[in-house]
Amino acid sequence: MKMSEDFMLGASLSPFQFEGGFKGDEDPNNDWWVWVHDEENIIAGLVSGDFPENGPGYWRLFKQDHDLAEKLGMSTLRLGVEWSRVFPKPTLDVEVGVERDEEGRVISIEVDEKAVEKLDELANQEAVKHYIEMFSDWKNRGRKLIINLYHWPLPLWLHDPVKVRKHGPDRAPSGWLDEKSIIEFTKYAAYVAWKMKDLADMWSTMNEPNVVYEQGYMFVKGGFPPGYLSLEAADKAKINMVYAHARAYDAVKKITSKPVGLIYALPYFESLGGGDEALEGMKSGGIYEFLDLLSNGRSIRFTSTRKELAGRIDWLGVNYYSRVVFKIINGKPIAQWGYGFACTPGGVSKAGLPCSDFGWEIYPRGLYLLLKELASRYSGLELIVTENGVSDKTDRLRPSYLVSHLHNTLKAASEGVPVKGYLHWSLIDNYEWAQGFKQRFGLVMVDFETKKRYIRPSALVFKEIALAKKIPEELMHLANIETYL
Repeated sequence: MKMSEDFMLGASLSPFQFEGGFKGDEDPNNDWWVWVHDEENIIAGLVSGDFPENGPGYWRLFKQDHDLAEKLGMSTLRLGVEWSRVFPKPTLDVEVGVERDEEGRVISIEVDEKAVEKLDELANQEAVKHYIEMFSDWKNRGRKLIINLYHWPLPLWLHDPVKVRKHGPDRAPSGWLDEKSIIEFTKYAAYVAWKMKDLADMWSTMNEPNVVYEQGYMFVKGGFPPGYLSLEAADKAKINMVYAHARAYDAVKKITSKPVGLIYALPYFESLGGGDEALEGMKSGGIYEFLDLLSNGRSIRFTSTRKELAGRIDWLGVNYYSRVVFKIINGKPIAQWGYGFACTPGGVSKAGLPCSDFGWEIYPRGLYLLLKELASRYSGLELIVTENGVSDKTDRLRPSYLVSHLHNTLKAASEGVPVKGYLHWSLIDNYEWAQGFKQRFGLVMVDFETKKRYIRPSALVFKEIALAKKIPEELMHLANIETYL
């Protein structure tokens, strides 16, 4: 299966996980920075004790990494802007026009020229210029660039997670639990689009908002800020993020005609022994509600069309790593250990499939099934696989992981699914949030002490595919992941 000429093949990177590495390049002004440095979190084992300032150093070594990406044949990079680097100080006093409906929902935000100019006065111009330099370096090579505006960290003036954990969200800057985050995010999005509109081929407002509200307020043992257990808070953050995306979408579209999308964490959901109706109900009320609202303005609980949300997505970024397997017990789907993300690190799943260093089951067929499901649910919406990769320090599994998942992506495309690209996670090893440097996702290995880059064998596999614009026949044996057991 040959790729189309415009098929985007490349990698994704994020600011917080890649930029740090050299003294003077730190960004201590966001919630994740405070969270991973918090002594109580470290003692409790919620975070690793590794710090982002010791990372791969992309902020300074971006040209070297772009050279590597170009050498490997990458046509596209998804890069990001860190909100707290651009606005380390509050933007709360910048006045914008806010319109609400009878329920108090924010249905429109007008960020006019006067407001943008005021934001320009408040912005860290040194950081803005550096982002423009980084992005221009990639664009000047004749390559495509997707700019993502938010990949989890919030400015500390908007969210102080340690204070939220200790005192509650009503007594501290509470991030996405506070409706003003919708307004401030829209200001930030409008400003970045205004400054960088000529650089982006495509825009994404957010990366994996569902991970933010689920891990922050539901699955609090995972080590994500603010670690405040509350289903009510999770739902509130979810709805605020839906509205924040929609208002940011409107703001960016007023400045540029380039496509504006959303990147979402999408495992494939399966049930053991039937119960598909119960599983579908759970998906509609959970994983798909965010996307349903932005697609058609309705969801399983919002049955009347919300016009202020509908049609606010031009493309969908699909971040797929594995599946989640359920068993229906007393009419309810219960996640099962031994499949998907709930496996022994480096082991074998109950289905007989290999598992990554993270304990994630490698299930390539799930990506194909997911893409087909998304194409059916959101007819006509363009899809891009924006993250897909494996924690594999020795590079034992990654060559097969890469080939098998790309093969399933191209298979879906050959059957009419509008999937326009595949971006691997990631180009180089990175700082993996609460896990620190333990998990290695790079096609290129990084020595975090010296910052030297070393190409792994999987990178050479990627290069062969990129040069051929297809998976060469001599690499197709790697599409069978079971051979690596």
